[in-house]
Amino acid sequence: MSLQAHISELEAKHNALKAEIETEQAHPSADDLHIHELKRQKLRLKDEIARLRAETEAA
Repeated sequence: MSLQAHISELEAKHNALKAEIETEQAHPSADDLHIHELKRQKLRLKDEIARLRAETEAA
């Protein structure tokens, strides 16, 4: 898998998490712990995407 394909895959996962967070937050009985974990996962993906893009630009 190329680096760009990997970045695209991570971006797709990031967007899926964003949608899931929005869906969870729309429920009146939203589980705050679950939403917090989803946000943590989303942030990890964002950091990984930024790191990979920086590597791509440096190369």
